Amino acid sequence: MKMLRPAMIAPPFAAYAHGVEVPPGARLVVTSGQLALSQDGKVPAGAEAQARLCFANCAAILAEAGMAPADVIRINAFVTSRADMAGYMAARDAWLAGLVRLPASTLVIVTGFTRPEFLVEVEVTAAKV
Repeated sequence: MKMLRPAMIAPPFAAYAHGVEVPPGARLVVTSGQLALSQDGKVPAGAEAQARLCFANCAAILAEAGMAPADVIRINAFVTSRADMAGYMAARDAWLAGLVRLPASTLVIVTGFTRPEFLVEVEVTAAKV
């Protein structure tokens, strides 16, 4: 995979790449949006704790396919308020810490999810040759 960073546009202002090129023949994994629901049905309080659980759930799905966060090429994330952005970004940055190639990333503010206690949802796309 190759990060795409055109010199003619402003650089990313956070831990992401403007684009990621996937070589021919790569296997793809696409997750459903993961909400912060633990295996025992609990939802942690706060956007950062929820985002950490969303990313942990994504990592478990990737592991099932023999992949890891280093294989992620795109993150789509949704938060319910601008106030949730900092917590989400802290969790995302921790999940991506140490990676040489960063994924493309989009963060959208939405009006809500299926249950009012959910503040964050994360879905990822990964590729591996």
